[in-house]
Amino acid sequence: MEGSTSTGGPLTAKLALVTGGGRGIGAAIARSLASAGARVIVASRSESAVKTLAREIGGVGIAVDLSNRAATDEMIASIQHVDILVNNAGIAESAPLAKTTDELWDRIMEVDSTAPFRLTRALVPGMVTSGFGRVINIASNAGLTGYGYSSAYCAAKHAMIGWTRSLAIDLAKTGVTINAICPGWVETQMVEEAATRIAGKTGRSTEDAKDSLASMSPQKRMIQPAEVAHAALMLCSPDARGIHGQTIVIDGGAVMK
Repeated sequence: MEGSTSTGGPLTAKLALVTGGGRGIGAAIARSLASAGARVIVASRSESAVKTLAREIGGVGIAVDLSNRAATDEMIASIQHVDILVNNAGIAESAPLAKTTDELWDRIMEVDSTAPFRLTRALVPGMVTSGFGRVINIASNAGLTGYGYSSAYCAAKHAMIGWTRSLAIDLAKTGVTINAICPGWVETQMVEEAATRIAGKTGRSTEDAKDSLASMSPQKRMIQPAEVAHAALMLCSPDARGIHGQTIVIDGGAVMK
């Protein structure tokens, strides 16, 4: 993959792949990695979003739907090797049990847990061979607790954390680390969409719905994408090699594990 980037940073000569990188947390992480010198491949369903961001950071944009396994495999084949993998792409849909269809369950599990696992399985062997690698899974505090009307989403994030911990044991003697970051409610378009759904079902305003989500944090605020990007960049540092198999919660103290 070609693409210019800043030089002289701690991640100079490292190649990173950030999925779900067209907006929100993924875009913030992509910018952070690029500012540290990494060459960044940004993947997202939105071609216009990834191309715009790729131009901004001197990286490469790939439009891909991770629910499509053939498309995912095609992207892997085109990349072949990365030093840093940030599994950030995810979808969140809420429904009570009776309305959680097989299709909804399968869709969320595929994008939020299975696709990240398949990417990790494909790209980690090259990291092991090179002697350096960082896998960062953007999970959720929903992977550490339960939320109402979110059984599929919570299950997918619990699964992601589970296989993160398992692979950490497998990779412990290599130069590769794998960790999960578990944000709470982050001020992104996904939260806007959640607030809109809540407002539609309750008759409250969207702003009131957002305030209710923010109030779930003891800090009474939304987490900002840059805060998650800060943690991701820290985990990529060579000096972070001892941080392995961990779940780093960024939610203002809402869930303490």
